[in-house]
Amino acid sequence: MHLKEKQSTIVEEIELIPDPYERLGYLVERGKLATGLPEDLRIDQFKIEGCMSQLWLVPEFKDGRCYFKSESDSAIVKGIASLLCDFYSDAPPKEIVDNDAAFLGEVGVTQHLSPNRRNGLSRIVEFIQHFAHACLAAP
Repeated sequence: MHLKEKQSTIVEEIELIPDPYERLGYLVERGKLATGLPEDLRIDQFKIEGCMSQLWLVPEFKDGRCYFKSESDSAIVKGIASLLCDFYSDAPPKEIVDNDAAFLGEVGVTQHLSPNRRNGLSRIVEFIQHFAHACLAAP
């Protein structure tokens, strides 16, 4: 599935939730249900700086596609990271570079996050985009 298709699915799902605070609840619940990372991957190499919570993001590049897994000690951050990891995983680097996560603002997710949480979301997207750029540049 291409990122535009994934985006449409996510937007449709989130738009079914009319209340902005219930949308945040959806993210919290998503975080509680997310698989997360084993302890041995919660290391500084994978830690995302600039986030109030502890957040780790593990990238992988195989067979021409990028994959991402995440973990956080905050349910809402874990939910946001999980959503973004699911969105960008199994996509080729070029497609990731060409697609940002601005659609989350369009469906009212980012407007109700604290400035620190919005910053964390931006850091996740920056990390993913940077990894995809590096994959494109690799021989």
